[in-house]
Amino acid sequence: MSLLAVVAAAVAYEWLSLRAGRWSPWRGASFMSGCAVLLIGLTLHAHDPAVHMTQHLLVGMVAPIGLVLGAPMTLLLRSVPPAAGRRLTRLLRTRPARLVTHPVVALLLSTGSLGLLYLTPLYAYAKSDPAVHTAVLAHFLASGCLFAWVVAGPDPAPHRPAVRTRLVVLGVAIAAHATLSQLLYAGAFVQVPGTDADRRAAATIMYYGGDLAELMLAFAVVQTRGPARRRAPAKLLLSRAPVSG
Repeated sequence: MSLLAVVAAAVAYEWLSLRAGRWSPWRGASFMSGCAVLLIGLTLHAHDPAVHMTQHLLVGMVAPIGLVLGAPMTLLLRSVPPAAGRRLTRLLRTRPARLVTHPVVALLLSTGSLGLLYLTPLYAYAKSDPAVHTAVLAHFLASGCLFAWVVAGPDPAPHRPAVRTRLVVLGVAIAAHATLSQLLYAGAFVQVPGTDADRRAAATIMYYGGDLAELMLAFAVVQTRGPARRRAPAKLLLSRAPVSG
């Protein structure tokens, strides 16, 4: 995964925010924070399970929260020509998009992949093969952004249920992370090479770091409660073409 791609995304976001005119400084700071966390995560050398877990936590959970709360899709829709905006909103309304953005599907792609990594030989393959490791990191970033967007993102989504339902989905994710971290700590059913001390250190990072990230996401979900007038712009972006510039 290229560090230059992250820098390019940050530059593009800043350029679009300046072009859009009035844009929330908080959204901009959130996106830039997400890029900074992502850069830190990508530069870590995962030589043991604890560092490996820290990298996955930063890339797959913490960075996506900052990136998604930056509302990059809304910014893009405000900046592109109306015709391009209509094509993008039509894409969001297609059946495949609605399927992928269903909260349960997003949960399986993000949290479910953790089980696949630590309960199968995939972890060992990723540790020994840089290409597999890069693919795993790319998946965690993409699925983490998808989950954060579907559950708490300010950007329009084609299949976003009520806040209560999203909090239930988030609760399932928290329980799954806690269960997996306990299995990792006990060394039960997991396939993670390394000493018991290394494995337990990784489990501790997963347990407490994951809780912190999910609390941040829960706070963002609760913040989506608000007057209808504050949610109207997001609905309009999916119902009609945006105004460019």
